[in-house]
Amino acid sequence: MNVLERILKNLPEVAHPTQRRLAFKEKLKWTLLILVLFFVLGLIPLFGLGQNALQRFELFSVILGASFGSITSLGIGPIVTASIVLQLLNGSGLVKFDLSSKEGKKRFQGIQKLLTYFFILFEACIYVFMGGLAPAEELVGTSLFFQLELLLVFQLALGGFLIMLMDEVTSKWGFGSGVSLFIAANVSQSLFIRLLSPLPSPTNPEIATGAIPALVQSLSAGDPQTALLMASQIAATALVFAIAVYSQAMKVEIPLSFGRVRGHGVRWPLSFVYTSNMPIILISALIANVQLWARLLQNWGYPLLGTFAGNAPASGFVLWVTPPDLLGALIRGGLSLTMIFQGLAYVLFLIVGAVVFSWFWVQTSGMDAGSQAKQMMASGLQIPGFRKDQRVLERLLQRYIGPLTIMGAIAVGALSAIADVSGTLTHGTSLLLSVMIVYRLYEDISRQHLMDMNPMLRQFMGG
Repeated sequence: MNVLERILKNLPEVAHPTQRRLAFKEKLKWTLLILVLFFVLGLIPLFGLGQNALQRFELFSVILGASFGSITSLGIGPIVTASIVLQLLNGSGLVKFDLSSKEGKKRFQGIQKLLTYFFILFEACIYVFMGGLAPAEELVGTSLFFQLELLLVFQLALGGFLIMLMDEVTSKWGFGSGVSLFIAANVSQSLFIRLLSPLPSPTNPEIATGAIPALVQSLSAGDPQTALLMASQIAATALVFAIAVYSQAMKVEIPLSFGRVRGHGVRWPLSFVYTSNMPIILISALIANVQLWARLLQNWGYPLLGTFAGNAPASGFVLWVTPPDLLGALIRGGLSLTMIFQGLAYVLFLIVGAVVFSWFWVQTSGMDAGSQAKQMMASGLQIPGFRKDQRVLERLLQRYIGPLTIMGAIAVGALSAIADVSGTLTHGTSLLLSVMIVYRLYEDISRQHLMDMNPMLRQFMGG
């Protein structure tokens, strides 16, 4: 056994449940416990923190499931970054994993976890030593400043490690994955505040933070421009919500039959959004990392990814991957040709990125035609009228899975980008992610645990 295999074998791991199938109440208990713990950790401030240059990245903290300035400042960033790097290496052929075997999948997951540890420590050091989260400025040049920097790195690494374990607990003992759960929780909190909060807005104390109270206030004060802006944000949010739910419900059903039971068949559903929310999570995390790195590199004196003017990107690559508020600018009368080109570049980047990550995700997560055909054959299913042959089934599935992977990614990438540039109440991509996560969670729960529920809850879930 080589050194790498020994390291992978001894990595900390959350144990799988001893029973084959956890009951609904058991999964609900663990999911709620992890969710409460996630919010509690987000309220614990970093000891020794004096400068928080990341605080202005509120929208991207939502996507990363992070609370900048707290022990969970890293959020899901290291987990997603490790997944992106490993998928790119595997997809390009630089590193090959035999994902058709149990050992190959285990090795892939082990290396991904090892990469996550690396990125936890790496991002913690980058955040602190490049000035994103740093001790008080007046301590610069003293030995105490360096000691506090090391303490901040330790706290960030500890928080990242806890987030990784919580993700693993949710995946094995709860509903869905911790990555999806943390994103949905952050987005829901942000959306609730921006929709209903009656407190004064930090940017404009004359109106409320929430869009609905601000709409009422602006109508009462005779301010049609602000009222139209608030109404457009509410309408854009509702429209994105409706389209996301509708696209999630679209499916292609393949008729299959049981080879040993004549006259009895099933329909194997393939969702139009075949890879669900994972490509958007990955491309959003990539954009968030570009934003953070651009700011940190500028602070360090090397603006390789672009520059910022205040909180807004001003030039470089970071400008073209930041969505402009085209609808808001149109209402205010400040729409320019540069903003239009910036919006088009952002839409194109998000669509292409979604397609690339969607394709890689299908190849590395067992959702390709070969893996699906193997799973169907193991269940005793075959195509009616054809001989029982895995190659025949694989060719049929490829006719559907290939186009669905591309078309679904294009649709989701375009919807996410349009939501971003239309000025929804929270970040358009994060809103779309939240809707897709909650809808997929609803589908999984209703499919797996409908009979375990309380009768009233079962009726609410459509049982």
